[in-house]
Amino acid sequence: MNLRVQLTFWLGALVVLLLFLWVFSGILLPFIMGMALAYLLDPLADRLESAGMNRFWATITIVILSIMVFTLVALVVIPLLVSQLTGFLEDLPSYAAQLQDLWNRFLSTELGRYFGQQQESFSVDRWVSQGAAWVAGLLGSVWAGGRALINAVGLVVVTPVVAFYLLYDWDRMLDRLDALLPRDHADTIRQLGRDMDAAIAGFIRGQGALCLILGLFYAISLTVVGLNFGFLIGSVAGLISFIPYVGSIVGFVLSVGVALVQFWPDWIWVLAVAGIFAVGQFIEGNLLQPRLVGSSIGVHPVWLMFALFAFGSLFGFVGVLIAVPVTAAIGVLVRFAVARYRQSGLYLERTGTPPDRMQS
Repeated sequence: MNLRVQLTFWLGALVVLLLFLWVFSGILLPFIMGMALAYLLDPLADRLESAGMNRFWATITIVILSIMVFTLVALVVIPLLVSQLTGFLEDLPSYAAQLQDLWNRFLSTELGRYFGQQQESFSVDRWVSQGAAWVAGLLGSVWAGGRALINAVGLVVVTPVVAFYLLYDWDRMLDRLDALLPRDHADTIRQLGRDMDAAIAGFIRGQGALCLILGLFYAISLTVVGLNFGFLIGSVAGLISFIPYVGSIVGFVLSVGVALVQFWPDWIWVLAVAGIFAVGQFIEGNLLQPRLVGSSIGVHPVWLMFALFAFGSLFGFVGVLIAVPVTAAIGVLVRFAVARYRQSGLYLERTGTPPDRMQS
């Protein structure tokens, strides 16, 4: 009966939370962003506190510095991105026509004759129009799902305020939550909380650093080789690198497509653009991913992609923001449940023989 009551309580709490996210998803963006900033900056505030600074002044210092850095980046980077995005959208039809012409030329060669049967079914114009429609739909869903974006002033003002108050009261909030834990299970819940914190913090901080490094590498490298819209394509590729494989594939396809139109028939520069993404993938897979992220989230990339699309479909842009931490928390709970199952009578023989003895 006690187990039934607990299951009913937690399932009810989960339903209430999902309903809350669904009903208020349109106004939650600045609060989610403020909470994320407070969570990410709390270790820095703790270090300043341990160095002798008052928590209030540590919070003020961190928030002001964060606003200054964000403002500087926004003033320098955003105008460049907007300018390149406008130019890219204007030139997209001509790029599609030139790529179609290059494809038709390829089909007239000996090698292209093997692909001749696909000439009627393949059309760059069609693929570009479908891709543009998909991007427009995605941007529309992000805009509709995050209605706080409509009021940009509200987003800019509310997020720092929320971040300040949450960062200032972070430790006290944790103490109050700890005081509400059921005493018989407090140690288990605390351990689960520590595991979730390690998974979420490791992934978000590590993946955030990875996306920043890759974005800078792609943007600077593509700009150096002279690729049109290189800074935009590289930044987008780095930004969406938190979705496994998607960032590199999108960036590679866009950059190589632009390079074919811009540099044809000079294959050296086309190969140079492709080589940038090959080097980026090598750096990500062999250096950045193991050191910065590792296996901190403990969730397979396929499940992570499913969570991003599922939460994005249900809750819009807010869902995309909370997909990774929720997936990391679910992963911790699933591993805990599996461990308990392997220790229970459902898994063991009726005699209660431990698993290692059974295998021997």
